[in-house]
Amino acid sequence: MTARRRRTALLLAAAAPVTVIVAAAVLKVTQRRLYADRHRIEATARPRPDCPDWTGSGGLWTDGPFPEMEACSCRVARRELRIRLLPAPAWPDEPPS
Repeated sequence: MTARRRRTALLLAAAAPVTVIVAAAVLKVTQRRLYADRHRIEATARPRPDCPDWTGSGGLWTDGPFPEMEACSCRVARRELRIRLLPAPAWPDEPPS
């Protein structure tokens, strides 16, 4: 192996752990939850620890004759990031026989 290839291999080996550490720090600071599988990679908003409206279920119930769940303000204004990788398999029309 030449010195140049050895140096490139060492830089790549050192870059992987640094990338993981930086990604974990960014997710913690921005209050996001990371989910990854072979179909998608998602970064969704987590509730802020100081949110007064957070009930643990993602929102609060509205008053009135027809109560419904309203999204918590600590999550509604924050974007959800999603990268699609592979298409999800289609559900079969009929059960297998």
